[in-house]
Amino acid sequence: MTTDTPAPATSDAERYVEVQRSEDFTRLRKTLRGFIFPMTVAFFLWYALYVILSAYARGFMDTKVVGHINVALVFGLLQFVSTFAIAWLYSRFASRRVDPIADKIAHELKEKGDAA
Repeated sequence: MTTDTPAPATSDAERYVEVQRSEDFTRLRKTLRGFIFPMTVAFFLWYALYVILSAYARGFMDTKVVGHINVALVFGLLQFVSTFAIAWLYSRFASRRVDPIADKIAHELKEKGDAA
């Protein structure tokens, strides 16, 4: 007499490969890429502008805006603002466009796991 449990009809690896090949997963990846790549490029260009201006346009960056606050300080602070803005935008984007698809995939995967 053996105490081994029978192997499930499909292994976890096979189920995950099946999910990866699904239309929903493809749509999820496309949706994420549609936000992440453009936002990354935009932020990188914005940061590069700040660095390049700091290195090669010192006169412009040293321009006083108010009191001792110059353009370089304003640009530097705007780097933080843009980082938080992107995080906030991604949070809204994910809750509206990504999470529903991901929840559907997770639900289907769980159902298939319970059925096996």
